[in-house]
Amino acid sequence: MTGSPETDAEPGRELELDVGPVGYGGQCVARHDGRVLLVRHALPGERVIARVTGVGRRGRFLRADAVRVLAASPDRVTPPCPYAGPGRCGGCDWQHAALDAQRRLKGRVLADALRRHAGVSEVGGQALPESVEVHAVPGDEDGLRWRTRVRYAVAPHNEGPPALGFRRHRSHEVEPVGDCRIAAREIAALPLADHPWPHTVAEVAMTRSGTGELVVRPEPASTRDPELLRLLPAAVSVPGVRGRGRVTEQAAGRRWRVSGDGFWQVHPGGAEVLVDAVRALLAPRPGEHLLDLYSGVGLFAGALAADLGPGGRVDAVEGSAAAAKDARRNLHDLPQVHLHHADVRVWLRRRSVVRADLVVLDPPRTGAGPDVVRQLLARGPRAIAYVACDPVALARDLAVALAAGWRLAQLRAYDLFPMTHHLETVALLLPARSG
Repeated sequence: MTGSPETDAEPGRELELDVGPVGYGGQCVARHDGRVLLVRHALPGERVIARVTGVGRRGRFLRADAVRVLAASPDRVTPPCPYAGPGRCGGCDWQHAALDAQRRLKGRVLADALRRHAGVSEVGGQALPESVEVHAVPGDEDGLRWRTRVRYAVAPHNEGPPALGFRRHRSHEVEPVGDCRIAAREIAALPLADHPWPHTVAEVAMTRSGTGELVVRPEPASTRDPELLRLLPAAVSVPGVRGRGRVTEQAAGRRWRVSGDGFWQVHPGGAEVLVDAVRALLAPRPGEHLLDLYSGVGLFAGALAADLGPGGRVDAVEGSAAAAKDARRNLHDLPQVHLHHADVRVWLRRRSVVRADLVVLDPPRTGAGPDVVRQLLARGPRAIAYVACDPVALARDLAVALAAGWRLAQLRAYDLFPMTHHLETVALLLPARSG
């Protein structure tokens, strides 16, 4: 199937493609008549019929979905979710790939980001490709039923009866989903898929905490829906109507209050895995001073405070007022922890702390940015643990540190989001002078 570049770019046009390497965002790269295509629902090495779905920024590439597989990869499997596939639910990217293959693909994406955006060729003396391995979370056998925080969209009433679902890829259209296979069982079991939601409800957030609490939060929160309370078991909270909005989580031998829609790792094993990784990489010593930047509800500050002992100090900085309030409640028994509700960049510029031994940097998906990285390097820490959920943002921030003479000593990556293209990475940065 060939045509002019103009006709090939028409949405709906079908092209026969040889699929190349994995790209960022759950896509693979292919070429046709000199044009680059980013193809979803494909795997490297496959030959597929792909349907063009759109044109990328400035016409530099095309977007497409693999709608028929002519030659399948040995890593291809039948998606466990019946709502996955071209034009269907956009929540998962790799349902059609075996779990071990998903992790290999994520590792390639991470390695490529580090090479392209930070110029990294080796980690701790080991060549980059061999030093990147994405690990499963202990106990995660099939990559399903892990998501403890789910935000459903409500299909508009003009699209038929209101139903819960997820938006299709790069679309506002809602794909009704009766049972999300990655949602925690307790969330999936709630009898809400076909509930006649009021027309004012746009989304419904559901949370299952590590202590077994369940919260259902229609948004906007001011919605009154008497039928909802009759449907739900009495133990399920509906903020503003019944029960409380906050939940209690467990990790690192402590309990953590998380309010409303506050941030907590959505994989039930995520918080523990990341704490263990940060502790192992930083190896905190009694009496040391730790900066915990973007500290959230206090997970790393609280987990590492015991390692520093009563003679140590933690300065935890968080910009969200709700998270900072929760952190005060969570860490009130740790006098060595000092909490600061402030923008991280502004707080660092004030030079409230001029030196520190250790840094935990856990920024949002967009990364910390060059200014924050340079300012924390100026504190002269002996080690930095950077916790990242976006490989490109991580690589861009690492580039700043590497240019300043620091080195990437270790890298640990975890599959905290099976079936999606997301992963979590913990990078250890050391000054060039260190051993």
